[in-house]
Amino acid sequence: MPFPRPDPAQLARLHRLAGDWAGPELAQPSPWGAGGPAHGRGRFRVGLDGIALLQDYEQEKDGQTVFRGHGVFLVEPDSSDVLWWWFDSLGFPAEPARGRWDGDILRFERSTPRGESRMRYEFAGDRYTFVIENRFPGQDGFAEFIRGDYARQA
Repeated sequence: MPFPRPDPAQLARLHRLAGDWAGPELAQPSPWGAGGPAHGRGRFRVGLDGIALLQDYEQEKDGQTVFRGHGVFLVEPDSSDVLWWWFDSLGFPAEPARGRWDGDILRFERSTPRGESRMRYEFAGDRYTFVIENRFPGQDGFAEFIRGDYARQA
């Protein structure tokens, strides 16, 4: 029996993230910290025989690594949605975010007992902007939590 495979065109769109990226970030105060400027570094690589994108991330403040994360992206074969599992040094359980392409923007949404999140990757050549907006229980609207502007590293 043949296994379902993701659409190759959708995989190619996702694989454009493969490589090393770095850039400035600005986080807003939240239940997880005071916020402020930081520097983010990410490494994305194609894995699992080409069907996954694996992400490793570090955030630095004042020369110290203060946060680490690991992401796994898969294109769902039957829907072309992108699923993103995120594991990080805060230790929350990984619950996948579901995403879709909107032109050169990859948008994700996730809902957990801690609240709702919207994330997006906005591509422009060898740069991308990453934004997280959160709505915590009891809040009416979404508020920007973090914004990072990253450039591909040589």
